[in-house]
Formats: sequence, structure tokens, C-alpha cells
Amino acid sequence: MKKFLLIFLGGLGLAAFETHGATVIADVFARQPTSLNGKWHVIVDPYDTGFFDYRHQPYDAAANITGGFSLDAHAKDKTDFVEYNFDTSPTLNVPGDWNSQDPKLFYYEGSVWYRRKFDVTKAVSTDRLFIYFGAVNYEADVYLNGQKLGKHIGGFTPFAFEVTKLVKAKNNSLVVRVNNNRHADAVPTINTDWWNYGGITRDVLLVETPATFISNFRVRLKPGTTNQIVANVQLDGGKAGQAVEISLPQFGLTADAQTDKNGFAKLELTAPNLPLWSPENPVLEDVVVDSGEDELKDRIGFRTIATQGTNILLNGKPVFLRGISIHEENPLRGARAWSEDDAKQLLGWAKELNCNFVRLAHYPHNEHMARLADEMGIMVWEEIPVYWTIDWTNTDTLANAKAQLNDLIARDQNRASVVVWSVANETPISDARTKFLKTLVDEARSLDGSRLVSAAMEVHADPKDSTHKIVGDPFGEFTDLLSFNEYVGWYDGTPEKIDKLHWTLKYAKPVFISEFGADAQQGFHADAHTRFSEEYQADVYRRTLPMLEKIPGFSGCTPWILCDFRSPRRLLPVVQDGWNIKGLIGHDGKKKAAFAVLKNFYDKLEEPTTPAANKPQN
Repeated sequence: MKKFLLIFLGGLGLAAFETHGATVIADVFARQPTSLNGKWHVIVDPYDTGFFDYRHQPYDAAANITGGFSLDAHAKDKTDFVEYNFDTSPTLNVPGDWNSQDPKLFYYEGSVWYRRKFDVTKAVSTDRLFIYFGAVNYEADVYLNGQKLGKHIGGFTPFAFEVTKLVKAKNNSLVVRVNNNRHADAVPTINTDWWNYGGITRDVLLVETPATFISNFRVRLKPGTTNQIVANVQLDGGKAGQAVEISLPQFGLTADAQTDKNGFAKLELTAPNLPLWSPENPVLEDVVVDSGEDELKDRIGFRTIATQGTNILLNGKPVFLRGISIHEENPLRGARAWSEDDAKQLLGWAKELNCNFVRLAHYPHNEHMARLADEMGIMVWEEIPVYWTIDWTNTDTLANAKAQLNDLIARDQNRASVVVWSVANETPISDARTKFLKTLVDEARSLDGSRLVSAAMEVHADPKDSTHKIVGDPFGEFTDLLSFNEYVGWYDGTPEKIDKLHWTLKYAKPVFISEFGADAQQGFHADAHTRFSEEYQADVYRRTLPMLEKIPGFSGCTPWILCDFRSPRRLLPVVQDGWNIKGLIGHDGKKKAAFAVLKNFYDKLEEPTTPAANKPQN
């Protein structure tokens, strides 16, 4: 049975988007949950009939038992007026998106009501209980036994509600209204280039904890050292002066401390000869956190990541990021990826490319990805969906983005594989946008100063010379990497133009190419001048890779993209048919010609040697 760890973050219940007491569940590792996955009864509700009355006002659950679907009402006799019935409604699998499970819901955007019944048997009568959701896209209103637990907004991060006082021994009714409508002030906003999968897309769990439990812990190397470990531990429900212990059993190391009045403790210990995590040696150590009443175990890697001039340093040595971008989608199913098997398939393909790095675009992926990357030795870029034209001046939108960033960092803060937090992708330059993104960078660094912070920026051309590319985004001043997307040879000219490019970079930082590529229909073969052929895509890769090596400070890239993925923006009949086909692997799982081109390039790079453009200067 899988194990889970609860992490609670104070201050995330932002009124701007009504989290209503929701808590973050991160580092899902150290507890024994009860799975609520499986077939849930659903009611498709495009007019939100179950949420509003005829005046378009929210139902008052106490006053109108025949109204809101959250009450899971049943007709008591033949005269009773109830216009819905979960018991006779169809079912959908949870986890899973509704688009790929029912052809009628393929393009559907709106509300679907989910209902699951369950019984409860607590191991200890004084224990507490929480309902955990790995992710719900995009908006979730959660009810238990007719009482609203709260609302969560954001489609890719976990949340939970305490239900200790609401559960019954038998026949609990858990109802969730899921709504995936797009909004101009949302994160992401209305316009995206990926499928808006609706549904309860990740695990749902009933988690039992002691009355006083370890709600948060973070373990990492002390800044500036490779043999000093620091740990922060937060107890929930405890008092000041409670003993907390952290240990690394295989090293025989232990440190202890007492909590302050807020239930917080900080611990330090020295670990001589501590092996450092790297792609070549992805060593993970057993870490045990014990508060007496509660004990949690995790496997954690220790490493440093930093920049020095135009170099990225992993454990103090230059590293080149041999990467690929990935969407959270299983191309063989044409559905949202969510399981450990999905993660193994996607990261396994990345390893076949000889990647040591992946960019998880354009939103937080499921937790299996980072945990498996820890084990496989793959560094990770994680991103929040601040994408294209966000509402930069809306304070609620900023609060939403900050909350998603908080949730992501809380969940994956103990994952050695995660080396970059990304706060945005391809956002048009404006003063309001730069201020918005700078706020997110500051937030990331205040929460976690042990990783790099960046974003995927855009390139601009010299108006007098289209082959002269300028990277001068003012936001680049605030990032650790000079990361940008470029599509010369596809959206900008033909492949021959790639050979003529020359670059001006405003900032002397490590240069990371977060996207490049071209569409190719798997199995369509022609010459290298024919759009959408495998040969055209392969030619773009053959020309782009040596061109990038000439850019001063070139430190890595994540071409776009590992696999074809669904997108409602891609409408060309027969060729695209609703798929973005820039993948190196088609949606039939077959590799295209460009896969071999990129693999050959990565195979020739020998770690820790860096390309000539990025060798350390004397």
C-alpha cells in the first residue's frame, strides 16, 4: 500500500479564491491511506442546476433539500420532488479525465458532479481524518454528508480538508462539483495550447493521522556545505516543548530539538562522507522524523545546484542539461497521465534519449514524476501555469498564481531531482507583467532558496535583420537562467534560416533553450523541405543543435516536445486532427526521425564536459 505524508501550510486560505480551510498535502510518502479511487457516479450539469436555484443564487442546503446536488437527496415516497439521482447515474473512473472516458464529454467544459460513498474504521479512536485530492481541474466544491468542506481553485496541485467530526462509520456521501470552465482572470487563462482535461484527475484518499502529527518537514543541505544537514519540522495540534528527532539510520546519525510555541522545530546534524545525488549516482538516503506520537519516513537525496557566471553547477561542477519537455499526457490513451506507470513510460522515453533533465510543462505534474525522477537520476524543471496573456493587473490572479507556487513547492520541496522552479511561459513583455513575475520569483526564493528560479521567455528579432536574435527581456534580470523559446525554421522562416542566426544576449547568465522544434506527422515521409514530414522536423533538429552550441553560455535545452499531445488549437485535417504533433514520439508511441537526431547529439556530450560555448573561462 502506498504511504503518504500530510503537509499543512498556513496562510494559503486566500479569500480571493475561496480555499475555505483547504490544506496542502505534500511529500505523499509516510502514511497508510484508504483509497477512494474507483468508479464514482456522475451527473453532467452544463447549467449548474445542482449549484444554483432558478434565481441563479447558491442553494441554501438547510432550507432546500431538493435543490443542491451536494445533499445527495433521495425521494422518500412517490410524492417527493427530487430531480436527480446519483444511484442511477452513470460512472466515471477516478483518477481520470472525463474527456477521454465518454465521447459525449470530449469537448465538454462545465460542471460535473461526482459522488462516492465510503465507510470508515479508524485505527485509533482519537486519530484525525482528512480527505485528500491529488488534483481536480479546475475548480472543486467539496461536500461530505451534505455539508460543504470548502472550495479549491487550481487544476494541478493537491489539497485536503479535515473531516474528523463529520464522518460516520457507514455510508458517508462524498460529493464534488468539478468545473473546468476557462476564465480570463484564472491561472491558466482562457487561451492555452493544451487540452483542458476536466475531472478528478489524481488520487482521492482518506488519510488518518494522530491527534498531534508531523504536518510538514523539510530536509536539505545547509547552504554552502555538503556535509551539514538542516531540517525544519512542524507539528499540528501540539504544544511548545515537544521533542522532535530526525535520523539517518544508515549513517547512525541523530539530532533532536524541542518545538516552540507554534509547534516548530529546527534541527541540524553533521554527516561526514555524505554521498551526493546526481544523475550518474542518484543515491537516496532513508530519513526518519519522529515526534513520539508520530513517525514519518522518506527517501531523500542531497545535492547542491547553483550558477556561476554562465555555468550551471551541480554539486559544484559544471553540468549541461540534456533535456526534453513533457506534457502530463499519455499519448497512447490521449488522456491525462496520472499514475506511476504513466510516469515510468514518459521518463523512460526521456532516459532513452539520454536525458539527464526534463521540463514538466506547463503546470505541476503528478507527484509520481518527481519521485520517480529522484530514483532514475533525472533533474526536473517544474512550472506553474502562468501562460501567455495572464491578467497582470488583477490582484486575485496574482494571489492564485502565488498559491499554486506555494502548493507546488510544499509538495516537492524534499525532491532532490527538482532543480528549477519556473514561474511562467512565453509572457508578452510589459511593466505590469514584469512586476507580476518578479513577485513570483521573490515568493519562490523566500519559500525555497536552494533551487534555481526561471521562466521560459521569448526571443525578439532585430527589426533591421531577422537573423539577428535579441534576448533582452527585462525579466531576465531576476532569473537564475536566461531561458527562452525559439522556433526558427518552423514559425520563423524555413530550416535554412537557422544556419544564418547570430545572437545578442543582454545578460551574462547560463543560457537555457526551453523550447525549439517543428511539427511532424509520424509516418509521413517526404523531403526535408516538406512541412509536417518527419524529414522536415529532423532537419530542424540537425541545424538547430549545432547553432545553439555557438551561443555563449549555452547550458542546456528541452526541445518541444517528447510526445504528441492533444490541443484544440491544432485543426489541420488529416495531419493534426486536434493534436500538437511536435513530439519526437507520435501518439501511436512510435519514434520519429528527430528522436535519433537528438539522442545522437546527447550521446556525444560527455559529462561533466560542457559545450565549447559554455566552458568555464580562465
